[in-house]
Amino acid sequence: MRAALFVALGIFTVGYIAIWVRYAMRAPERSGMPSLLEYGIGFVTNFLDALGIGSFATTTALFRWFKVVPDEKIPGTLNAGATIPGILEAFIFIAVVDVDVTTLTLMVAASVVGAFLGAGAVSRWPRRKIQIGMGIALLITAFFGLLTLLHLLPGGGELLGLQGSKLALAVAANALLGALMTLGIGLFGPCMMVTYLLGMSPRAVFPIMMGSVAFLGPVASVPFIQRGSYSLKTAVGITLGGIPGILLAAFLVKSLPPAGLRWLVVTVVIYTAVMMLRSAAIERSRPAHGPESTPELNPALD
Repeated sequence: MRAALFVALGIFTVGYIAIWVRYAMRAPERSGMPSLLEYGIGFVTNFLDALGIGSFATTTALFRWFKVVPDEKIPGTLNAGATIPGILEAFIFIAVVDVDVTTLTLMVAASVVGAFLGAGAVSRWPRRKIQIGMGIALLITAFFGLLTLLHLLPGGGELLGLQGSKLALAVAANALLGALMTLGIGLFGPCMMVTYLLGMSPRAVFPIMMGSVAFLGPVASVPFIQRGSYSLKTAVGITLGGIPGILLAAFLVKSLPPAGLRWLVVTVVIYTAVMMLRSAAIERSRPAHGPESTPELNPALD
């Protein structure tokens, strides 16, 4: 069954790349090359992703800090840019880490279903709704980060797989997380909490997290790509910069990052969440009419 997962992941990868290239050739910004900053963001955030910190919250923070992507294009850019690096992570961790294949397969499938239902809705949202949604998403991500730093997140057990009601609960939770990931809520922290509470080994959770992100990535990204609700140039930069970051973390780093780095990440995420919600409040206070008050919207969302 593990071999079948690799085959299926390969099919997903080829299909995703074909669709992305097809729509990228039609995009008006296709001639633009990613900047060194965009490559750098991809490298750093995917390096952290392979260590289990996740990349969505940190990437969002850097996007806003350096004004790389308009708020309404952040969810699509996150999903499109993280898909290929996520697939690489899945190949590595599924190959080298022991986990019950039935648990892995069912939880991955559930995340794909959730992403399919969530992406179609989020890709149509207007700017202010995305700002509010992502602000809340970042606060939720920071909450799980704080739980980990304060050692309030369960430490996990020794199980390599789940059965019965525990498996059903984990599958249902992963479906919800797949839907929320399309909005920018990283799957890693919540997935860790659910599986640890159910007694799974922390090491065995990694292929589940990576596999879920890899398989749901194409499903979550395609609606954004089709509607043009993302930045092509930045997504390419995140993808190409992310691949060496993942390889470096997977093969050279032998321990989790120090707590100081995790505190810095949580602080940055909270700051970004507050700024995102502040932007939404300013957007709401603008007059409904007039050229100076018209929100900046992606034409594909009209």
